[in-house]
Amino acid sequence: MNRDPSDGSAQRIPLDSRAGRWVLAGAVLGSAVAMLTGTVVNVALPAIGEAFDAGTSDLQWVLNGYLLSLASLILVGGALGDRFGRRKLFVVGTAAFAITSAGCGLAPSIEWLIGLRVLQGVAAALLMPESLAILEAVLEREDRGRAIGAWSALTGVAGAVGPLVGGMLVDLVSWRWAFFLNLPFAAAALWIAVRWIPETRAATSSRLDVRGALSAFLALGALTWTLIQAPRRGLGEPSIVLGGLLGLVAFALFLGTQWRGREPMMPLRMFARPQFGAANAVTFVVYSALGGVFFFLVVFLQTTLGFSAVAAGASLLPITVLMLGLSSKAGDFAQRRGARTPLTIGAVLIAAGLALMTRLDAGSTYLADVLPAIVVFGLGLSAMVAPVTSAVLAAAEEGREGVASGINNALSRTAQLIAVATVPWIAGLEGGDLVDAAAMAAGFPRAMLVLAVVAAAGGLLAWLTISSAPLGTVEPACDQKGKSHYHCAVDATPLREQADAA
Repeated sequence: MNRDPSDGSAQRIPLDSRAGRWVLAGAVLGSAVAMLTGTVVNVALPAIGEAFDAGTSDLQWVLNGYLLSLASLILVGGALGDRFGRRKLFVVGTAAFAITSAGCGLAPSIEWLIGLRVLQGVAAALLMPESLAILEAVLEREDRGRAIGAWSALTGVAGAVGPLVGGMLVDLVSWRWAFFLNLPFAAAALWIAVRWIPETRAATSSRLDVRGALSAFLALGALTWTLIQAPRRGLGEPSIVLGGLLGLVAFALFLGTQWRGREPMMPLRMFARPQFGAANAVTFVVYSALGGVFFFLVVFLQTTLGFSAVAAGASLLPITVLMLGLSSKAGDFAQRRGARTPLTIGAVLIAAGLALMTRLDAGSTYLADVLPAIVVFGLGLSAMVAPVTSAVLAAAEEGREGVASGINNALSRTAQLIAVATVPWIAGLEGGDLVDAAAMAAGFPRAMLVLAVVAAAGGLLAWLTISSAPLGTVEPACDQKGKSHYHCAVDATPLREQADAA
């Protein structure tokens, strides 16, 4: 059982066996623990700001410290699992995630919290790629589609209930429990991994792109720091100029390593395929808008409208209901009639929902003002996420779908990172404005207007660049009835693909 089943030298595990069900449970728990953190922390931001008297830039780093390390290292995490063992990296990543989560919950200052969030992102970059890779490598081929469909649904539910559960913990106990919540899930995932998951490795492993990973981390870190600090220090301040130049030089180095490297983690030649480049460009633009709205909305609901953390988290549940009901249908439509129409309509509806949010002010109510905007936004999201997933994977070279989905995931995280860094600046929010009711009331509509324009630009880009031809070579994303399934969630695009099991 310890031999690598991916090369056919060992017997695979049937999903309906006791061992198969435990393998699925471990993979779901591992992914769920990271998914929870991605949605719970947003709800806890106002309480964190009050506890540490933190300003806007500090709260931006609470989110961006995590996204920075995750976006720049997630492709490396997948390669490490292929080389050293997927279960080993899953165990290491889960244990590190639990330790850093406990550290975040015990953080004595905002500086400690930010540093631990960066380390938590590193742990997530080790954990998340292996969760789905284990299912692909261990389970029998004919069971993978069903297993990954269950994985998609259950991890999606974990992300969906995160804001509500996080709000309850913040209101009833403390914001620190938004991080302590991870510990029992991580402990259960570790026990299952050690007891039930066999070790697997790739038959042939590629070289690790260390230079690419380091240059990506440096570029994203320097540019993010510059964008967050520029409003307070001024564009002409020497440290801001130096930070910007350092980020641009590091980004140029990253592009150089990906273009000339022997085995780059993000092969730029894949973008030579027009539809692959177009679908990823649409992903980057639209996920920039998504990253900004999920950062701002729950904070605005608590700070300006006076919602409790529980109410702010529960207010997003209509989005989850719409996505569960409509995402697979949008994927089916893209499969049969092409991705251009749903991507365009989805992005336009997202923009319309954000435009409705510009009307929110201190006197707004949930049913009359907030809910209609969230419903329109949720309809757009439901139309958008599955088709963009299918479009990316359909445009990838045969046999490179796993790399393609990893690239798409890294780009979506990077887009969210940049949005959280820049939109407060554009909206005129700085210092303690993020937890100031009057400042948020004035800045929130500006932020939503900017994000609406970005989303609309994504729709225009989709209409101009995405083909209307059916996606006949890829099963629709989030379709739990077909042969192949792809993880689909608000938090990010898929981590890995599941090839046709026929």
